[in-house]
Amino acid sequence: MRVLMTCGGTGGHINPAIAIANTIKNNIPSAEILFVGTKRGKEGELVPREGYEIRFVESQGIRRSLSLANIKAIYTALVSPYKAKPILKEFSPDVVIGTGGYACWPILKAASMMGIPCAVHESNAKPGMAVKRLQGSVDKILINFDATRDELKKKEKVVTVGNPLRNAFSHMEKNAAREKLGIPKDAFFVLSYGGSGGAEFLNETMVKVMALLAEKQSEVFVTHAAGSRDFAATRERFEALALTQKPNLLLEEYIFDMPVRMAAADLVICRAGAMTLSELAMMGKASILIPSPNVTDNHQYKNAKVLADAGAACLLEERELRPELLAERIEHFANAQARRECEVRIRDFADPDANRRIFEEIMKLAKK
Repeated sequence: MRVLMTCGGTGGHINPAIAIANTIKNNIPSAEILFVGTKRGKEGELVPREGYEIRFVESQGIRRSLSLANIKAIYTALVSPYKAKPILKEFSPDVVIGTGGYACWPILKAASMMGIPCAVHESNAKPGMAVKRLQGSVDKILINFDATRDELKKKEKVVTVGNPLRNAFSHMEKNAAREKLGIPKDAFFVLSYGGSGGAEFLNETMVKVMALLAEKQSEVFVTHAAGSRDFAATRERFEALALTQKPNLLLEEYIFDMPVRMAAADLVICRAGAMTLSELAMMGKASILIPSPNVTDNHQYKNAKVLADAGAACLLEERELRPELLAERIEHFANAQARRECEVRIRDFADPDANRRIFEEIMKLAKK
């Protein structure tokens, strides 16, 4: 069986594709899998780390504004499927799977033009532009939220399957993870990040929070991932506050071993993308969710509010975010009982059968 995975841009599109590829390999060890993405995102770094080959096509996001850059993006969207065809002809896949975002457009469109069975997976409740544009071309649209179906015209193609997750999110044990990271078993460990690209305001806030926590208690361990865009500036702030001298405070650019770090954590501070919430639910982690205000239809806030209303997470909007307030909330979760309530309730949102359902849908397509 030959499978072509197409993804790119941010971890929210890349990690689901890797999870699907791993599921296929776990079920069919002889399967040949090729990834296709763009050179603009993190796929060129993340995919080879998982042992998969990746090739590149030209694609970029289309903005809702008239500009020279957008005119070029529209032109690229029109011609890129034709440029992608040679990859499909050479690899000759049985099925093509994309995980949303502009990077999957050229390959999925080309595959549909060539009559190759193909599907796209949408993790968010609000489908992105690429998924909406591809719904008439792909054979199946795999979704996480039932509500996504209402946003799409081709409802007969839609199948609710959940979000694909790497196996480590369900198999990694807390004490084993801490031993691997060198974190004491009885320490209070906070993990924070703002996505693969990072979030400038969250970075500024977290550096100040780390300084506040360092003053009050030395036994708290904090790891914050600043992301690629703002890492240098965040590092300067971190060093200016002499935080590099604190062995319990760690600043990273990107977290490559997220299942290990999350398993070790007592509390996770993060955005509220659908994939992130699925990971938190699978691991049963207490969390402080700070939705990105820069997403379509404010969907991250809506994601986070569902959990917050169920008592499964703490919701803080970026507009109300202050270092003192965030430090206060962190100290609240230093209490094991406060964490326990969230840990129990968020597990109700976990979907352990998602990978199996996705694999079954892919096999149905391949048999065509």
